[in-house]
Amino acid sequence: MARPYLITLNHPRLYRSRMPLLALGINHTTAPVAIRERLAFEPQQLPGALAALHALPGVQEAAIVSTCNRTELYCALETGADARVADWLVSARSPEDPGIVARLYRHQDDAAVRHVLRVACGLDSLVLGEPQILGQLKQAYELAATEGHAGTQLHRLFQHAFNVAKQVRTDTGIGSNPVSVAFAAVSLARQIFGTFKPYTALLIGAGETIELVARHLHSQGVGRQIIANRSPERAHALAAQFQGYAIGLEEIPAHLGEADMVIAATASPQVLLTRAMVEQAARGRKTKPVFMADLAVPRDIDPAIGELEDVYLYAIDDLQQVVNDNLRSRRAAADQAQSIIDAHVELFATELRSLEAVPAIVALRSHADALREQTLLEAQRLLAAGKTPAAALDYLAHTLTNRLLHAPTRRLRDAARDQDHEQLDTVKKLFESTDEA
Repeated sequence: MARPYLITLNHPRLYRSRMPLLALGINHTTAPVAIRERLAFEPQQLPGALAALHALPGVQEAAIVSTCNRTELYCALETGADARVADWLVSARSPEDPGIVARLYRHQDDAAVRHVLRVACGLDSLVLGEPQILGQLKQAYELAATEGHAGTQLHRLFQHAFNVAKQVRTDTGIGSNPVSVAFAAVSLARQIFGTFKPYTALLIGAGETIELVARHLHSQGVGRQIIANRSPERAHALAAQFQGYAIGLEEIPAHLGEADMVIAATASPQVLLTRAMVEQAARGRKTKPVFMADLAVPRDIDPAIGELEDVYLYAIDDLQQVVNDNLRSRRAAADQAQSIIDAHVELFATELRSLEAVPAIVALRSHADALREQTLLEAQRLLAAGKTPAAALDYLAHTLTNRLLHAPTRRLRDAARDQDHEQLDTVKKLFESTDEA
């Protein structure tokens, strides 16, 4: 009779632990823009940078996120390779300033998971709860996956982050209220008009705030945008981005009657829109309402205009109060979001730990299948040699049971002899009888 098989599942390959996770980078909280821009990658540079990062010794998987506010590397790597990753980032982007490495933050394993979830949910953004970073994370993951640099661990990490971000958006108010005066102005206008499609917006100025207003209006389908600015070139450049129409400041009176909403944000030292100008324009508009938002300090729009019928005028202080109230609301939502994130960090860690048992389970089942095949073959030979079916079945059941239990029985005896109570408990738990099939 063949000697019993021993279940030998202690080969190191069967218990290969998951690679440590690393989130390393720089953002608006750790460095000014002059330093951040040195570490940033242009979109066309990312494929080559990913390949170089993944080629570093010890780096098994890699992804790169690079925006105006952050450059971050996400890696699954061998223990001790994190310093190599940091050195690569600095040498690749800012070799003339090696001291920049001190500004990098490093999060590993659970801390890395928590950081990625916070980023995906907008909790680590300059504007709390902003949704753009989630799209940027998705783009970074898709590039890494397409180029063959993201494997099982980063796939699980990013998919988990995307799911948590969706839950946070659904279950909290983290992104429901505007927290910039530009967005607040557009949101107030929408409360008046409902839809923007049939309406015309006159935007006075062409700086960052007006550009943001124009972007929000365009994304919400405003019918037409007229952009007035002291510099016609700047007005034309901005208008071209949103299929708008550019004019000089001196042309405002001629177009004011067309405007259903007026939003101003310039650095002018004097008022640009007077009561007389609005009264003149109103004669042709009859009783059609006009929304006005003055986002400038000092004011661009004469406060007396707010006394006119059918004019809804909001100053920067009015909008800033809306923003402050919304920020308080977002901070409360952020606390809820953090609780969701903390729960999912532990859930993700539990899922990854369970994966470490997969190779051992596969090996155990493969070993049991081999024992079954050998014992079945031996029982069939007994039948061929003239043994009764009952005798062959008895041999099959008895021998297979002995072979499957030989190793754990021996381990139990050894553990009892050595008073190894931990192993005794482990083996008992593994082989305790249950009612499950």
